[in-house]
Amino acid sequence: MKTMPEIARYTCYRAAGPIIVDGGLDEPSWRLAPKSTPFVDIVTGEPAWYDTHVQLLWDDACLYFGFTAEEPDVWATLTERDSKIYEDNDVEVFIAAPDAYYEFEINAFNTIYEVFWIWKDALAPGSPYSGRHEWDPRAHPVMTLSGIGGHIHPRGERWGFLDWDFPGLRHAVHIDGTLNRHDDVDRGWTVELAFPWKGFYGLAAGRSLPPRDGDVWRIDCSRFEQKDRRGKALARSAGWTWNQHGHYDSHIPEVFPYVTFSTRVVGA
Repeated sequence: MKTMPEIARYTCYRAAGPIIVDGGLDEPSWRLAPKSTPFVDIVTGEPAWYDTHVQLLWDDACLYFGFTAEEPDVWATLTERDSKIYEDNDVEVFIAAPDAYYEFEINAFNTIYEVFWIWKDALAPGSPYSGRHEWDPRAHPVMTLSGIGGHIHPRGERWGFLDWDFPGLRHAVHIDGTLNRHDDVDRGWTVELAFPWKGFYGLAAGRSLPPRDGDVWRIDCSRFEQKDRRGKALARSAGWTWNQHGHYDSHIPEVFPYVTFSTRVVGA
């Protein structure tokens, strides 16, 4: 019998002051926020080539993410919103509800990609998603997914709503080096994200927004790298996640880390 990956756990504390979304991660709250464990190979759980971690904070307005990604050659190519950002080096966020989840990707150009996924069996008449125009697959561009990388999820197919945008989302990137210059050595890049709680209405599933003390959400963060350590393009990008998935598939909500929200102020 295949052993399930060990699921990461993280405590998300309240920010100690305002968060300015500029990509810099230089507010006191970020210096105090716990770092995730270093990201690992999505399939094997082996350490990633380059140090990658994420931090989370929250306040009454937003849930915040701060990514730090070591990278000796920071580059990006895609500049149009909702391009296939996973074809560049990127970092990603997945936020799950029982019957849906949200996917977010961003590259070093600060270009983003978003999809709102709903399991097909959850779009039955009478469900919270049924009868709403924004989640009517006949009215929007959608994709169908059963799994990735040869893995088929036992729950089956889901609809991905490609034109859904997270209300009020703010995002920024900071480059510690020179973007798209390949003749020098960079240190890496950082990403700062703010997701307003008002935009979580499709993911709350009856949970309080903002969360109550002790509430637990399933949230995953990942990174995909298109070249090996020598700069040679990979046939399949290297996938690194907060914890091992056991498959080359980032769309497996049951292995997403457990994030517990605390009303304690970070560092208190």
